[in-house]
Amino acid sequence: MINHIKKLLPLDKLEEEVLLSKITFKKLKRRQFLLQEGDVCRHYNFIVEGCMRMYMVDEKGTEHNLQFGEKNWWITDIGSFHSDVPTQLFIDALEPSEVLQIKKEDLIFIYTHFPKIDRYFRVLIENAFIKMQARVLQNISATAEEKYLTFLKDYPNLSNRISQIQIASYIGVTPEFLSKVRRSLMK
Repeated sequence: MINHIKKLLPLDKLEEEVLLSKITFKKLKRRQFLLQEGDVCRHYNFIVEGCMRMYMVDEKGTEHNLQFGEKNWWITDIGSFHSDVPTQLFIDALEPSEVLQIKKEDLIFIYTHFPKIDRYFRVLIENAFIKMQARVLQNISATAEEKYLTFLKDYPNLSNRISQIQIASYIGVTPEFLSKVRRSLMK
């Protein structure tokens, strides 16, 4: 995580030490939950290894994937985290995974005392918001083929690591329709 942050902005020794003192390590087995519906999200999670997803389950029991995360990505329910309200989302490991976690009170301490790290997280959230807006716009105006191509662009390392069912859920089509889209693109 430190190396990832340092690629974007320099950290001095004190900033590194304080950040390291505020993180905890968690190892997850495949299909193990990091967050479940009804819980309050208490951590920002940085993925060190593995692959995770964030999703919701509707009243019919259908899963709707909102986000995937892999090595050097952050994954959290930011609404639950900042508002201290129970989440409607699940976050689980699609592969054995390792994450570094920062608690809310520790993150606020870091924001207050280390402006560079505050800026890093602000830019991180701004970029996530931009991505989310683009995804909403695409979901209401793009074809399934365009959504699939965007998925491949946004997650170039995942198409061979996760199931077609997961991808179909993410782009909002059935697995059968995704197969048709993929066959069409191959031609």
